[in-house]
Amino acid sequence: MAVAPTDFRRRSPVYRELEALGAEFAEVNGSAAAISCGREVAAETEQARTLGLCDLSALRRGGFKGWRTSEWLREEGVEVDDESNRAYPQTDGSLIARLSPGEVLILGDLSGASAILEKLMAAWNMAAGEGTYPVPRADTNCCFGVTGRFAGAMFAKLCGVDLRPEKFANRLVAQTSIARLNGIVIRADLGETLSYTLLTDSASASYMWGCLIDAADEFAGAPVGLDALRKLAER
Repeated sequence: MAVAPTDFRRRSPVYRELEALGAEFAEVNGSAAAISCGREVAAETEQARTLGLCDLSALRRGGFKGWRTSEWLREEGVEVDDESNRAYPQTDGSLIARLSPGEVLILGDLSGASAILEKLMAAWNMAAGEGTYPVPRADTNCCFGVTGRFAGAMFAKLCGVDLRPEKFANRLVAQTSIARLNGIVIRADLGETLSYTLLTDSASASYMWGCLIDAADEFAGAPVGLDALRKLAER
């Protein structure tokens, strides 16, 4: 069932840009996600294999930070290795990116769910979680997906880190400057398709979206909806 972003209190910071593209929205995680950007799913899926830009801001995300974070996560049954700047897939489809020994970022799956994040949020309190505290990534960070074989080359126009697939392996994490903004880039391929998740300050979301659109133009990149990424993940 199609919905409007203004039907919800929580909205993507780029929903106006998506509306201007003729996007179709559906409810995801108590918000409106653009499931298409004005074209059929098959066409957008092909676009995503070449170079697609997708707003993932409606999906679940969160995190924890503090000197005891790693220990507390293990006590709660979460398996994350000791190497930082890597992302670790979880059995529920979530991805946990270890940003440092004392900080993790948790991304839900493309359905908008994250059983692990819900479990951790329910378990945390000031006493049990001493030495760690939640980081409200859903409020502080927008989230975009960049997919397709030209994605690494496109990032070369915006970022000093070499994100090409031959240099930046799947599930590596880069905390760096992107279009002069601090951001986090996680390579998390969808099936056989090269894919990156980009997070930056939500207050600068429109600026970053515009930078991505501009950088993608050279490679015939274009916005795609969430359904296109879900199709890629099925393969």
